[in-house]
Amino acid sequence: MFPVGVRLPPSAPPPAATRGGLTRRAYSTDRGTIARRLFSPVQELSVSRLFVPHEMLVRYDQAGPRYTSYPTAPQWTETFAAREFRAEIERTNQQANPPPLALYTHIPFCESMCFYCGCNIIISGDTDHADPYAAHLFREAEWYQALMAKGRQVVQWHIGGGSPTFMRPDQLDRLLAGFRARFPFAPDAELSMEVDPRITSTGHLDVLKANGFNRVSMGIQDFDAEVQKTVNRIQPYELTRDFMAACRARGFNELNVDLIYGLPKQTPESFLPTVEKIISLDPARIALFNYAHVPWMRPFQRRFDEHDIPGGDAKVTILTNTIEQFTAAGYRYIGMDHFAKPDDELSRAQEDHTLHRNFMGYTTKANTDLYGIGVSSISEVGDCYAQNTRKLSAYTHTVEAGEWPTMRGIRLSADDKLRKRVISDLLVNLVVDKAKVEEEFAIAFDTYFAAALEKLKEPQADALIEIDATHLRVTELGRVFIRNLAMPFDAYLGQQADGAKPMYSRTV
Repeated sequence: MFPVGVRLPPSAPPPAATRGGLTRRAYSTDRGTIARRLFSPVQELSVSRLFVPHEMLVRYDQAGPRYTSYPTAPQWTETFAAREFRAEIERTNQQANPPPLALYTHIPFCESMCFYCGCNIIISGDTDHADPYAAHLFREAEWYQALMAKGRQVVQWHIGGGSPTFMRPDQLDRLLAGFRARFPFAPDAELSMEVDPRITSTGHLDVLKANGFNRVSMGIQDFDAEVQKTVNRIQPYELTRDFMAACRARGFNELNVDLIYGLPKQTPESFLPTVEKIISLDPARIALFNYAHVPWMRPFQRRFDEHDIPGGDAKVTILTNTIEQFTAAGYRYIGMDHFAKPDDELSRAQEDHTLHRNFMGYTTKANTDLYGIGVSSISEVGDCYAQNTRKLSAYTHTVEAGEWPTMRGIRLSADDKLRKRVISDLLVNLVVDKAKVEEEFAIAFDTYFAAALEKLKEPQADALIEIDATHLRVTELGRVFIRNLAMPFDAYLGQQADGAKPMYSRTV
């Protein structure tokens, strides 16, 4: 394992100036060879577009979906069960030209609890749990394999968690080899895995490399020592720096990092050094997630003093400062929460409007069927979504009984598919081409979506979205409120019973 280092004392912050409520600061990277200034004359125009008045924030800060799917998960039902899901797998494999495949494998185990976490996890220090779980994964994989049409290949595989490197290197090697023996992978398939730098050894990295993996994704969240202590995730900068160097020494040049804004104890000032350090680490892609405070769904979040969670104004300032820092450093802002280098395939795909998004994140692998394997995993196949049972005991019992572990799902109606397309175009490519939608779905866009366009008049007046006869375009400022811009196209919002607990986190 990489030893836990000691966090270096932070250097004195560079001079800051304030205008319009945003903290502005000159900064330089730790590499020392390139000095960057956060605000050049060209960027002053960009900064003014990102200024968010308080009254605008109040109007748009509401509960709303993240739209990793449409319809969103609260609309899925247990009436769509294993039989219906299996029938859809069979149907899609009997098509004349079935699409390529993507795989997601969920490893739920973690050694410790991060209090902000919204994932389906099991806390354990016993790695022996991994072997029987892997055997159940193989059995589930074989059921998909038996239904697959000849010639279909896997073009993308992501292993998430939990912490997949909870498994020992020998266990991980058996898992990867077992999946590769059961599925045909395309020669250029993207193979990625989430890792926790605190528990990932060079042995894990060697196993990933030997099994053809080409991308490593790691959680960081925030380098600030007080924030790390509050959320129960101590991960010093030095440890992460050394871990990334070990990855690169083994040929892993496609490194992704995850950050979270809105965590307890974060402030606009405290998050600036974290972003500077990330820039110095030079990852290929960066995810900047909005912390979802949902203690009614995640009881361990009640450990936080809610007064320590940054309010809307501070949270938006953290976001806009971070956007400015990363774009000034040469990254492109992708979709609603990612950044990538200009030569990255995500950047190129967004430029030509071919970027896609599934439960594994942004991808250039379009029109794939996604098979989710493991406890709580989600599949997107043909015209349906399906989710496996969330409890490990139920998953184990069901698989051992020879039954598909499907817990719930939904078959998309024609209206669902249309709205899914529009919401996806808004959130991923930031533009909706009305003519293309009309041609694909045989509708008159402005007539079909008259109610949604009426609801967008206020955001349009606030310069969050541009709407003309042919297109809808999300503005730079609109990206801060992009979930709000998708919500008018959601036919299911507003159907929650009075008095029910909120289903979604705040949009800002």
